[in-house]
Amino acid sequence: MKKIFVISIFFVNILLSPVYSKSDLYEKIDLFGEVLENIKKDYVDDVDQAEMMDSAINGVLQSLDPYSAYMSPELFKEMQTDTRGEFGGLGIEIGMESGVVKVISPIDDTPAAKAGIKAGDYIVKIGNEQVQGKSLLEAVKLMRGPVGTSIDLTIRRKNVKKPLEFKIVRKIIEVQSVSSNTIGEKKNLGYIRLKSFNENSDKQFLKSVKEFEKNQKMKGYVLDLRNNPGGLLQQAINITDFFLEDGEIVSTKGKKISETRKFFARKGDEIKGKPIIVLINNGSASASEIFAGALKDHKRAIILGENSYGKGSVQSIIPLRNGGGMRLTISKYYLPSGKSISEVGVTPDILVEEKGEDFLINSEKDNQLNYAIKLFNS
Repeated sequence: MKKIFVISIFFVNILLSPVYSKSDLYEKIDLFGEVLENIKKDYVDDVDQAEMMDSAINGVLQSLDPYSAYMSPELFKEMQTDTRGEFGGLGIEIGMESGVVKVISPIDDTPAAKAGIKAGDYIVKIGNEQVQGKSLLEAVKLMRGPVGTSIDLTIRRKNVKKPLEFKIVRKIIEVQSVSSNTIGEKKNLGYIRLKSFNENSDKQFLKSVKEFEKNQKMKGYVLDLRNNPGGLLQQAINITDFFLEDGEIVSTKGKKISETRKFFARKGDEIKGKPIIVLINNGSASASEIFAGALKDHKRAIILGENSYGKGSVQSIIPLRNGGGMRLTISKYYLPSGKSISEVGVTPDILVEEKGEDFLINSEKDNQLNYAIKLFNS
């Protein structure tokens, strides 16, 4: 891994340095080829040159930000299922932080969530493989495997001295992104749990809202985006639009004119101005932050819980000629106030922290949800 990392950094310097002329660039490319030949001829162990080139390409992309990465043809095919509501694995959304794999959030009712993985955990070992030095997609690949097989994860958790060990059985993950029920003593509050923003989330969400609105006693809504890692930008826009009469929802700013856009709400509030409380935590990321941030900026909802994750960029999946793909950050998004959430997140109006091991979404011990109910009753 060390030799691959060195070559990756070398390749990054070649491609990204602004000081090279075209002739200098060609000389550096020739030098890169010479390095590969010497490795092939003299390195103590046999090496896979194709694997080294993949690592070099990935090194270029990951030097840009934690979210840009290269996908091999095999991994690209697997990753294409992620936004379609069904994929194999553990049910965990991960990101990179300072070269370490960090859990953004476990997805509800998946093996990772049931095993006790939490947002903010750091994965230090996958099976017998140390994670330090691996790319994000290499870590993803290690966690994927045949359905029914198990994988051991070693986790470091904030305020826990010893590493935690988890054995998790892989399964097909079917993400039903929306669940709902009435809550409160009088059952006059609509609770909607939004687990992710996939391609059908807006339809599922609106269906739940319309069912609640048939009840004339409905007093308000609790919208739960805790541990929601995000998903499709357009879905975040569509769902936010359900609750706004007008105004900006989000804007994106990129290098190309086509990537610099503003998105506005259309007239029509599906719940006719009823009060809203939105629940967020450290596992609320990306599209979740657009939703919560827009409603906060428009003073349309009270945001309750913990500071969100802080992922404020838009990635495009670009197919490559070899059948693989690259995930590239093409723009950043900004809330109606003009603020970016990148690495900052959305700050709740009311800070209510989770209670450690007692936290379980929508249970009797869910102190954040209970706090929201009390607010409606006060």
